[in-house]
Amino acid sequence: MIGVALPGLAISSSSGQLTGQGLEGFYHRGRRLLSRCQIRVAGREPTAVQARMISADRACFTATLRAASDAGPDPDVVVERIRHAEGMEDITLRSSAQRTLRLPFEVALGTDLADLGAVAAGSGGHELSAMVHDGGLRWSSSPTDGGPTVLVTVTPPPMDALASAGLLRWEFELPPGGTRTVRLRVRALGEGTGRAAGRSAIRPFAPAVAQGDDPRVGPLLRAGIADLQALLVGDPAHPSDVCAAAGAPWRCGPAPAEALVAARMALPLGTALAVGTLRALARTQLREPGAVFGKLPGPRRQSGVHLPSSCTGVEATLLFPVLLAEARRWGLGEPEVAELLPAAERCLQWLRTTAREGTYIPDPGPGGPQRCETQAHAHRAALLGADLLEAYDRPGGDELRQWAAELRRRFQEDFWVEDRGGGRPAAARSADGRRSAFLGSGAAHLLDTGLLGAGACAPGLLDKVRTEQLARLFGAPGLDSGWGLRSLGVKEAAYNPFGHRSGAVRVHETAVAVAGLSAAGYEKEAASLIRGVLDAAEAFDYRLPEMYAGLQRVEGGIPMPHPAACRPAAVAAAAGVHLLAGLVGVRPDVPAGTVTLSPMRSAPLGEIGLTGLRVAGQGFSVRVSRLGLAMVEEASGELQLGV
Repeated sequence: MIGVALPGLAISSSSGQLTGQGLEGFYHRGRRLLSRCQIRVAGREPTAVQARMISADRACFTATLRAASDAGPDPDVVVERIRHAEGMEDITLRSSAQRTLRLPFEVALGTDLADLGAVAAGSGGHELSAMVHDGGLRWSSSPTDGGPTVLVTVTPPPMDALASAGLLRWEFELPPGGTRTVRLRVRALGEGTGRAAGRSAIRPFAPAVAQGDDPRVGPLLRAGIADLQALLVGDPAHPSDVCAAAGAPWRCGPAPAEALVAARMALPLGTALAVGTLRALARTQLREPGAVFGKLPGPRRQSGVHLPSSCTGVEATLLFPVLLAEARRWGLGEPEVAELLPAAERCLQWLRTTAREGTYIPDPGPGGPQRCETQAHAHRAALLGADLLEAYDRPGGDELRQWAAELRRRFQEDFWVEDRGGGRPAAARSADGRRSAFLGSGAAHLLDTGLLGAGACAPGLLDKVRTEQLARLFGAPGLDSGWGLRSLGVKEAAYNPFGHRSGAVRVHETAVAVAGLSAAGYEKEAASLIRGVLDAAEAFDYRLPEMYAGLQRVEGGIPMPHPAACRPAAVAAAAGVHLLAGLVGVRPDVPAGTVTLSPMRSAPLGEIGLTGLRVAGQGFSVRVSRLGLAMVEEASGELQLGV
């Protein structure tokens, strides 16, 4: 169970006791501040009965014990622990005994001050010696380690503190119905208690609410917004510019491509995350003259067994102008667009420079594979980028449109692999034209064509016949696991249901497929996928992980967690928003003063209403009936309903 309030984390097992085993503990900026926090009441550990997340940053653990000698088999003391990711825990003892209880209560604390990476590798280190400090305990790193000094303070102060055992003791008197609470605060000296001030000050998301015939839509949207909020990180030099970290516990810093994907999927909640993400990434853009000018830096990403690693910087560079163009459609202000337009132009200049070396965009670089999804990203960037340049009378749009048209023509010849089943898009081509014909959820990006003016989707790389064939493949059990799309089909060589690029379900790619299938008119396949993801979300208490096993769904089964998945993850949290927004089909064009509704006519979840979205910076609410008819219930007075 992972509570997130970056840069703070609280990782717990379902017992609530922090034992120092595995990943358990309070973390701050990747350092484990407290690894052990075990309680005993009347000399015994309470019996754990329930554990639940009550918000993205808080977990609640409930335990019981029998304290009175004449209590019989029934517990008469309830112990409730509320654990906050920012470094705080409230422990409350509540008595239901018929007489006053005198209860010794103790908390045993310890830490190794280890880095999260070392803990994950199983080399967290030995517990450090504690010192009593101001009624609590204090630990310091060795001078050679350079780590922090950690302080645990408690309220009320303990009756006794034993530094050698890391033990704090109280003696409580609980009358019938009485309660006593102990509050622990964990902090690294000189760094405060985490991100509390920032969390209250920067809230970029509209307080949207989902309601409908399917009661699960509300918790899905609520959890997605809460997880995105919990994953926000900022540049200390520019604290108002926040973007989403990739996920917890493994990747608590920004990943450029995933930050852009999350911001794009979250546009129905407002444009604040988009502008913060774009500003943060624009400051990293490469300005050196030459082939890399305009590119956004990004780490390599493992691509499975079939292809070498890709460069997330290529994807981020192609996503940057797309996010800016679509944020403008959703109502990003003209001053912000004008501020960010030069960075988008540099991204498009990198695209034009790279495209002049050949029709296709290699990834990670010259001579590398020409990946199917990279061509989809590049085609979308060219068309939406050209649209953006034209709107501001900037040059380069015609060249981008001409290249996109040539890419469409060549792609259908070079990437489509004919077979007895009707054909499929190749996952990649080598520099000498050899095709890698395996198929997975990455092909969903071919359906994500982008939003142009008047609510129109940009043309894609596939014609209608090939789009229909791809939709058929996405609806077949080889790719549709029943919980979402597999990243590699079950019949492909090297399929592994736990392979994050070779068979696991990657939630955000399933959401991309749902939106693309719906926009192209293939609602049957889209409906199957959205039901699968919603069922999986329910099994994960609506906190979707970035991926889970691609094992085939069976009656009565539940999705299998992936042991290395981030949960929460920014792209998975935003995918829930994207799925629900796709059901109602909101397509704004704020510069033109219109908004178009294109809901799923089949209404696969019955009636659904989304209230509190943001279009043009103001509230927007829409409802889709069981007949698939959409009605705007709230909107800016400056918007007209498009056809």
